[in-house]
Amino acid sequence: MIVTIDEKEYLRLGLLLEQIFPGSTIQMVTVVINPKGTARYNEFSRVDEYVFFVFIGDIKLQTTGSDMLTDRDYASETDVRWRGLARTGRKGLRSNNPGSWYPIFLKISDLSVHSIGEAIGTGVKESSVKPPRGTIAVWPPTKNSHQYSWSTVPETLRAIQARGGFKTGRIDPKKGSFPFYYLSSNAFDKIERGEMKVVGRGPSNELIVEFAEGSKSAAPRSVWNQVAHDAGSHGTSLLERFIPGRKFPFPKSLYAVEDSIRFFLKDKPNAIVLDFFGGSGTTTHAVARLNRQDGGRRQSILVTNNEVSAAEAEALRAKGLRPGDRDWEALGIFEQITRPRVTAAITGRTSDGQPVKGEYKYFDEFPMEDGFDENVEFFELIYLDPEVVELHRAFGAIAPLLWLRAGASGPIIAESLDAAGRRKPYVWTDSYGVLFNPDRWRTFVESCRQTVSAAFIVTDSQTTFAGVAAELPGTLDVVRLYENYLTTFAINRGYL
Repeated sequence: MIVTIDEKEYLRLGLLLEQIFPGSTIQMVTVVINPKGTARYNEFSRVDEYVFFVFIGDIKLQTTGSDMLTDRDYASETDVRWRGLARTGRKGLRSNNPGSWYPIFLKISDLSVHSIGEAIGTGVKESSVKPPRGTIAVWPPTKNSHQYSWSTVPETLRAIQARGGFKTGRIDPKKGSFPFYYLSSNAFDKIERGEMKVVGRGPSNELIVEFAEGSKSAAPRSVWNQVAHDAGSHGTSLLERFIPGRKFPFPKSLYAVEDSIRFFLKDKPNAIVLDFFGGSGTTTHAVARLNRQDGGRRQSILVTNNEVSAAEAEALRAKGLRPGDRDWEALGIFEQITRPRVTAAITGRTSDGQPVKGEYKYFDEFPMEDGFDENVEFFELIYLDPEVVELHRAFGAIAPLLWLRAGASGPIIAESLDAAGRRKPYVWTDSYGVLFNPDRWRTFVESCRQTVSAAFIVTDSQTTFAGVAAELPGTLDVVRLYENYLTTFAINRGYL
């Protein structure tokens, strides 16, 4: 989960997130959004805002070619950093890693690695270990009377050496300098995936490796300072291109939101992104850009109200208007900002039919008027009288919910009529199907497509439902729609 706020709220939100998501890792990132600063009387000039990342479950942070703080382009580099074998710091103390206190034997002749010894207990003296003939023993470092350890146990280091992942550095016995380096399991995984390539062998038969072009990445820092994250140039000014003449307070940089999502969805091309506070629609816009960059099919679900500003509300009330009136709703954030912005971004045309001016200039460069190869549906969430939401009377109202539950792909099944004006007994799309007339269940089952993920059966009878469900593929999400459609989606029943 990603939450963006200003400095006035970050302490309160941090505490709230800890209460809501106990046990989850929560990290705050500072994003520079206005390097020039926003002056405030008798206060520090504000240049930043904060993004909270909540790591839920086994979610993994995916690295990119930028550390987000500097301009260094890691993706253009090929050198591989080997890890130092010696550990330091409190976690590296021998007492914390007794199995990693062992000697490495070097040949006296050329100081190359001869073999790797066995770990000894804390009560055993190092002098009791006899080096093989013609070798010297090198133990983990001791500093300020503290004994440290190697990064691996002997068995692991031998396995790494056998694969060519262990080497010595510039050894200087006179200074007591015996640096050792190794490749981690993650490095070997990258070799397997082709992200790193072996280009030769070194003097100790160690691998000579380098990153494949564009494969090197860096862990993002907790402070982001990127030109593309300027909220003025890539938030306010960019938004003006899509909805000319309309204002939205403090829109976020499109590219800052894009980066926030990329770190978790870079390798998830079919992910679903939910934004409960859609605002101007920046998140949906960013998801469309990510899909264009890698051919992904990520979906974005954006939720927003249609509120008007306090000043507009006061002026509208003075005219005798109230929420729900057409003229009132026409000035709401959804109608004025969100819908036209998303529409313009996808189609490449503003609300008056003119091509969107300018170019995207981040990761990939292309004219904004090109738009995106995406489908967008807009739905209005309203309250319905439960008494009128009965069988065969409100299917149209819940049709979008069925579509969403089935994966929000392809057309929405509405109430379909045949040439005689009668409701069709069933309808299938490539994603899901609805059986309106249970008497026609056999042809419904026979017409089931291999691509579908869900089926909805309209019946009051649990027996009928169970019988039809048993004939459908077991991989389908089969749901019964009965009497009051809303019951199927009641929150306290665990549905949508």
